[in-house]
Amino acid sequence: MMAAAFPSAPQRERHHAQLSVAAPIAPQGAGDVKIRIRNLTKTFGPPERLFTAVDDVDLEIETGTFFMIVGPSGCGKTTILRILAGLDTPSCGSVEVVHSHPGRPVNSMIFQGESIFPWMTVWDNAAYGLKMRNVSKAEIKETVGHYLDRTGLSKFAHSYPHQLSGGMKQRVSIARAFANDPEVLLMDEPFSALDEQNKTLLQEELLRIWEETKKTVLFITHSVDEAVTLGDKIMVMTAQPGRTKAIVDVPFARPRSVLELRAKPEYGELVYTIWGYLRDEVQRAKTEAETLKRP
Repeated sequence: MMAAAFPSAPQRERHHAQLSVAAPIAPQGAGDVKIRIRNLTKTFGPPERLFTAVDDVDLEIETGTFFMIVGPSGCGKTTILRILAGLDTPSCGSVEVVHSHPGRPVNSMIFQGESIFPWMTVWDNAAYGLKMRNVSKAEIKETVGHYLDRTGLSKFAHSYPHQLSGGMKQRVSIARAFANDPEVLLMDEPFSALDEQNKTLLQEELLRIWEETKKTVLFITHSVDEAVTLGDKIMVMTAQPGRTKAIVDVPFARPRSVLELRAKPEYGELVYTIWGYLRDEVQRAKTEAETLKRP
């Protein structure tokens, strides 16, 4: 385990903001760095009312790692994800994603809310990324069929989103993301709106599909249980402005069963350890939010 604290934004020299995609000479393997973040800072608003969401974050994520980020609300977790997805830009620092397969997309993102196209069938939603890349019909049929089968959606291939439950819609999002075969999968609290039973089932399905693909995953969650269940490494962030408080290695072997893992005493001990890092930050975020509400 490793904990680190960083100086606030005004205390340090500013670095040029950069977001880049780099292509190595040869395809990567496990142990190679896939995502490299240096001195990442993101601010919002005019200079007189500057708001720092993320402050001086350094991070390296190796190829094939299932990397989790936990932290209190407003600590900048989603901001980091949006910058990696190219939906936002850093104010300072650099973010690099190594692109080792030029024929594949760099990333696919699964959002917290419903993000599938309501006018498309389950099949067409899952096939969307492949069609945009002009993949052959034969390959689309094979790939989409495989992931609809893996997510239990084969019988619903010709259904529309309004005919599906919330859990099934998130299954479509997962099938679409994996079918698109990105090098990095970005997941922003995808199961947070689901009931506990559906959440557990989807965690099991996600682990099973990930075992097949070994994608590099960056997964945002508020749940320490979810972070320990799914992840290889967990970054705990401070309350706003978001900094790295600790990076924790998850020692449990794969493949994993959600329920079997949670029955182990070592699981409870690790959850307790991570909650120890997080508890003061959650309380600080709550206190600051209450202070802002006072007249």
